[in-house]
Amino acid sequence: MLENFWFNVQYGMNHVLDINGYDHILFLMVLAVPYVFNDWKRILVLVTTFTVGHTLSLVLAAYGVVSINGELVEFLIPITILIMALYNVFTAGKKSKTNKLGLLFFTTLFFGLIHGLGFAREFKMFAGQSEGKLKLLIEFALGIELAQVIVVFLVLFIGFLCQTIFRFSRRDWVMVLSAIVVGLVIPMIIGSTLLN
Repeated sequence: MLENFWFNVQYGMNHVLDINGYDHILFLMVLAVPYVFNDWKRILVLVTTFTVGHTLSLVLAAYGVVSINGELVEFLIPITILIMALYNVFTAGKKSKTNKLGLLFFTTLFFGLIHGLGFAREFKMFAGQSEGKLKLLIEFALGIELAQVIVVFLVLFIGFLCQTIFRFSRRDWVMVLSAIVVGLVIPMIIGSTLLN
């Protein structure tokens, strides 16, 4: 019983931390980069919102409510990352970031739905005809949440180091990391099977 629980939690963690599927990490990087440790409540809300969206997609797919074109989803995932990265570039250093959680909240939820659909097929195979799909989904979501908190902590920690030791301004740190992510996702978009 406990063995199954840990297996499913680890499966969720591996989904986020898989170096071959680094799109999840890139999204978390651009989601977290504008923040510092003092903003931990806000970033935790956003990360959990992303997990909720991701899990909701898996629930809908696991129970056969939605079926989406895999190529379209694989194209949309890097687009979500690009949108968040460009949003950071254009809003870096502006104060409005602390006030407008509503739009960011709904955008993160929507993007979580898209990212979840990208994993739906594999999750359906993993869940198979299992009776306890909902339990499996909750354990998997817990793993996703734990891994996301680890990634966000690392982004905040590296940001802290860059801003204190290397004297990067917060604005420059956001701009540089977001620009790097833009450079990584553009080839993903161009290489997507939808465009080829």
